[in-house]
Amino acid sequence: MANCIRALCNSDAKGGFVFGKDAALPETTVRTPQNLLRDLGGKPASKRSILAFFAGSMHGYLRPILLQHWGNKDPDVKVFGKLPKVKGRGKMNYPQYMKSSKYCICAKGFEVNSPRLVEAIFYECVPVIISDNFVPPFFEVLNWESFAVFVLEKDIPNLKNILLSIPENKYREMQMRVKEFFAASVWNI
Repeated sequence: MANCIRALCNSDAKGGFVFGKDAALPETTVRTPQNLLRDLGGKPASKRSILAFFAGSMHGYLRPILLQHWGNKDPDVKVFGKLPKVKGRGKMNYPQYMKSSKYCICAKGFEVNSPRLVEAIFYECVPVIISDNFVPPFFEVLNWESFAVFVLEKDIPNLKNILLSIPENKYREMQMRVKEFFAASVWNI
């Protein structure tokens, strides 16, 4: 392995990732193989009524902490375990929450990365990365701070204040960059 270049989806700075040698790649889940681009995109910045959103399995040590601090605690920060399958009017599903949120929380699970990061970008939602040792995909060429927010794991209790401290014009600029990155990264399938 000493002479190999590794391409990793779970690029862990403390887990052997070698800066300048290894490559950090995005992790994603193919939801609808028949139509890969179905339901992508999101609402304009002015129509996103939810400050922050997360839903997912409670694996790893960090997600239960996130749920403990934010689950059903604040109407602006929507944090759930797994979302149930919803049917009927007025019920929101996972993509609808992402499309309606300014910030999408990408909290580590068992690994430092999550497919949620790519999903946030697909739904034009500014990613909030909560994973202290995560090396973002293509970090050598992308300025992640221009379109994502990094929150230290220990700062989960201050999450809402951190996000509210970002001026509206800075948020809109970040969301515009997410949209640009999304448009540039989707292949014609």
